[in-house]
Amino acid sequence: MTETLTATTEICESKLALLDEIIAAHRNRPGALMVILNEIQKQVGYVSEPIQKYVAKKLRVPVGAVHGVVTFYSFFTTRPRGKHTVKFCMGTACYVGGVPQLMEKAKQLTGSEIGKTTPDGKLTMEVCRCVGACSQAPVVTVDDEVVGKVKPNKFPQLIKKLLEAGWPRDVLINI
Repeated sequence: MTETLTATTEICESKLALLDEIIAAHRNRPGALMVILNEIQKQVGYVSEPIQKYVAKKLRVPVGAVHGVVTFYSFFTTRPRGKHTVKFCMGTACYVGGVPQLMEKAKQLTGSEIGKTTPDGKLTMEVCRCVGACSQAPVVTVDDEVVGKVKPNKFPQLIKKLLEAGWPRDVLINI
């Protein structure tokens, strides 16, 4: 089934209904903008530029205010993410501990760049700042779960499992 896009917003009609529902449910709450954007991120999976414009129009706030929130907080994304997200910690301990090598290995294994989603939509790879697990360096997060002391020779196993079967939690035990 192909979604039709509205000419003015470039948002699928089914998403418009969802956005309207989210906005109506939260517009009068304290901190409504943040609450609404969080809910959109959770339910839609991203907050694109057309969505930002739509929210701004509905809340009667400047688009720049919405865009400022979306771009300031790293947990918002403006593009669809893959089924799974791997984030590479770039804090000092992780950087020195070998995260750049893990990133290179991930790019080789997936054929995708950091900051992008694999063509099959299974995996998004991103960098992040310190996750606060410096004693476990090098650290990656997989779907918001911290995986520490990642060994370069075991890391390909994690990536392959994510691409093949999803996210079996028992993979962590052997990494």
